[in-house]
Amino acid sequence: MEERVTETGFLRGAALAAACAIMLSACSGDLVPRGRVASAPKPPPVRAPAQPALETRQCFAKLQSQAVAFTPLPDRNFGGGCSALGSVKLIDIGVPTTGIGAITCNLAANFAAWAKYGVQPAARVIFGTEIEKIETFGTYNCRPIAGSGKLSEHAHSNAIDVSAFVLADGRRISIQKDWDGDRQTRQFLKIVHASACKRFNTVLSPDYNAAHHDHFHFDMGGRGGFCR
Repeated sequence: MEERVTETGFLRGAALAAACAIMLSACSGDLVPRGRVASAPKPPPVRAPAQPALETRQCFAKLQSQAVAFTPLPDRNFGGGCSALGSVKLIDIGVPTTGIGAITCNLAANFAAWAKYGVQPAARVIFGTEIEKIETFGTYNCRPIAGSGKLSEHAHSNAIDVSAFVLADGRRISIQKDWDGDRQTRQFLKIVHASACKRFNTVLSPDYNAAHHDHFHFDMGGRGGFCR
């Protein structure tokens, strides 16, 4: 009798061991079941870009009130002290303008107002026609002031160089050729120069030095009131 009980217990123990072996073999494979892909780790949350400073947001509103089409640009530092901060890309200021890249919002607002309230009326009065296009040498340029080791306002997208005006009747008024040209073109250029001096902190013309023989330089740097 004792021998049969022992045998029965042995058989039960063997069955239990076999069942455990089967379970262990089922768990000994990959932790991820076949046919299913482990989920990739979640990427870190993307931070929203910093909101522009209050002054820049106010300037954006000013451009919108002037019916100027523009795109805000992300702040960028290019190294060597050069940067484009609080800048925009002008799309439409009411007068087609060439060569404009990144330009500080404040400079853009003053340039748009100068074109609308200074340049266009002067063309109507003096030439009896509209300005069809304003030509420029550009805005941002990481370079020093000519003959100086100090960075130009162009290096901060805070300056623009105007080189010529194209009239609707096809005439082209060039700073280089017409600054000392006939009476009518001289009058026009003197008027738009004087108008610029009311809007930009620094205005430089061919009368300033040889480096400006072919363009007007406008910027919003310095304390203002420098008009040559």
